[in-house]
Amino acid sequence: MPRLFTAIEIPRQIGERLSLMRGGLSGARWIDPENYHLTLRFIGDVDMVAAEAAAEALARVRRQALTIRFAGLGPLGTKKQHAVVALVAEDKPLMELQAEQERVLQRAGLPHEARRYTPHVTLARLRGGHPRDIAEYLSVRGYLAETFIADRFVLYSSRSSVGGGPYVVEEAYDLLPESPRARLAPPERPAWP
Repeated sequence: MPRLFTAIEIPRQIGERLSLMRGGLSGARWIDPENYHLTLRFIGDVDMVAAEAAAEALARVRRQALTIRFAGLGPLGTKKQHAVVALVAEDKPLMELQAEQERVLQRAGLPHEARRYTPHVTLARLRGGHPRDIAEYLSVRGYLAETFIADRFVLYSSRSSVGGGPYVVEEAYDLLPESPRARLAPPERPAWP
């Protein structure tokens, strides 16, 4: 029974820069840079029939390539902070891609994702970290300003007993090339004598 989720892969050079944030936080289990990803939709543990239905449904997603913009570092978790993440700006193309995946997966018979979508890349999972230590860590790291173009998303599988990888790309789905944003010139007015 595979555990599946969709995500945008993080380019190697961006992953290397994100990995510079590692260290200096007690109770943190740091994710290896090759396992960094931006989750779009967690599918969960499914049987092979549901896995095939998900893969087929995702092939119907038609969206353009998009720019991913990091918006800083932060903790994840409401009652208890359980991860340190690189936050991603919630821009319209990203949110529409995630929403379309939600729709096609529900139509394929998969249950609704109950959690509110917060785009992020997990850098570390926390075990028993004190909120003061986490706040101090975040204040020292400064602002994260990275961007990249995502031209595909993938369907990943992972082992259910281990968080943080390794992840296997089961399917890759190309996004449409960005369309040139041609400005329409106003219609020419006839020249009057």
